[in-house]
Amino acid sequence: MTISNAAMLTELNISVWIANKIDKEASRKVADDNHAAADSGHFRKNLMAGSTIRKDIADYAAGCRMWHNTQTMPWADRGPRLLPTSLFFDYKTEANARKSYFDNKVSEFLLAYPRLVQTAQNYLGDLFNQDDYPHPDEVESKFGYRLVFSPVPDAGDFRLDLPKQELDAMRTQYEGHANQRVEAAMKEQWGKLHEMVSRMSDRLGLDEKTRWYDTFLTNAHEMCGMLTHLNITRDPTLEAARRKLEQAIAGVDIEDIKDSEDTRTDVKEKLDAILKSYEW
Repeated sequence: MTISNAAMLTELNISVWIANKIDKEASRKVADDNHAAADSGHFRKNLMAGSTIRKDIADYAAGCRMWHNTQTMPWADRGPRLLPTSLFFDYKTEANARKSYFDNKVSEFLLAYPRLVQTAQNYLGDLFNQDDYPHPDEVESKFGYRLVFSPVPDAGDFRLDLPKQELDAMRTQYEGHANQRVEAAMKEQWGKLHEMVSRMSDRLGLDEKTRWYDTFLTNAHEMCGMLTHLNITRDPTLEAARRKLEQAIAGVDIEDIKDSEDTRTDVKEKLDAILKSYEW
């Protein structure tokens, strides 16, 4: 199975109005009052002071980016990431639902915008400047949620009017870079698995006063499930390590971890054995 069959590229771009502005006069006054140089600092105003609607949208956008990264693998330094084809339909359904929620929240914000400007004036006092506030149409243009899918390019796709020798060199170069990117993507999965097993083992070694939460096990189960998709090269060693983690926590619930030292010891021994079995 080639990578172009096992995965596609997906790019998620979400933009949010930052709603802040440097106040030069306030910055100068702060510097003067503290006998500091003019370039020693800046006073940045929160144009939406007194409300949280815009910040809630920004926080939601950040959560969407984090979710996107858990479902995909690195490809380029920035921009598109690899999405396993086995996750495509679930990913697209969730991404579209998130876009709908984002768009609805932006619509609510734009509807409330005049009122929020008035609220900000009450909070900013003499720092308020009506000229700091863009027209609602301009504000709307600063929000966006864009999702693009594309195939992983194949080295044979070069269709350029160049000498054969140059095309062959370009194909060779592309194949080398593509292989490096796939290796980096798989290395990241190994890193996530190692971090999970190490963290769980370390926590199981703490004293009996340790507080335990459901996520101690649920996060591991979710990772095991996700790795069945993110192992796009079908690396048998990674699959074996994933299965060992899955087996180490099979049939164990958080109450067992909380109440039974024997259970904690048994699970820790299994996790430590996993750590010793591979060259991470």
